[in-house]
Amino acid sequence: MTWRSVSPRHINYRTHWQRSTVRRITRNYVRYLAIADVFLCVRRGGYANTMPREEYQTKLEGLRDDVLYMSEVVAERLRMGLDALERQDGELGEEVITGDAEINELYLELEGQCTDLIALQQPVAGDLRFIAASFKIITDLERIADLATNLGEYAKRADREVFPDVDVQRIGDDTLEMLEQAMAAYAESDPELCHAVAEADDEVDAACEAASELVVRDLIERDELREEADVEGTMRNVSRLLLTIRDLERVGDHAVNIAARSLYMIENDDELLY
Repeated sequence: MTWRSVSPRHINYRTHWQRSTVRRITRNYVRYLAIADVFLCVRRGGYANTMPREEYQTKLEGLRDDVLYMSEVVAERLRMGLDALERQDGELGEEVITGDAEINELYLELEGQCTDLIALQQPVAGDLRFIAASFKIITDLERIADLATNLGEYAKRADREVFPDVDVQRIGDDTLEMLEQAMAAYAESDPELCHAVAEADDEVDAACEAASELVVRDLIERDELREEADVEGTMRNVSRLLLTIRDLERVGDHAVNIAARSLYMIENDDELLY
């Protein structure tokens, strides 16, 4: 699969929010009118699925493309968050934080597409599983974006030199690869990739556990704590580092959720859901 490169959009978020609010109100008004029309049609003995089949398939394909686009934006934000943390780049971290508004807007737009297709077309079988999976996947993507925002916050305050032996970047790269694999499974309807993501999560969990233990062990052995140095500053850095490790582990968990929903979509198999 070919992944497009996505660059963060630099926008005036105040103006963007105002325009987005107007668009959302208008979009919802039109949507409610359409749904009301469907209910009237049903009450009069008609049927809901009035959209031509070709147009319906085009909307399904458009939903898939839009979900993949959102995943690319989220992956880019996660990559930026990791880079900001590694370089202790507060400006880049702030860019990740402010960019979250764009992802929230994408989420709301895709949520609307999913609900419209379900309400207006009454899909069944494979189409219904695809739409339901897409809705669940955009929820996981939005939460990954929130975790990337956390990394941006940590980058503005944490001192990575305090614990140089903890390889957060490697863990982050592994979770990013899991996300890309999970989205490839969704895009290509590949059940083997779904299982590969679940297997990779075991390794990420083990790496996160080992990293957390290393932080605690290193902290216990530090002479500066016994010498009453900057204990408060050290503890803040420890806390942020442990939170970073936890958030990366959660990114991996959300990638597994995406793989699980994709597997259910592809094969009606709920093996990875529970």
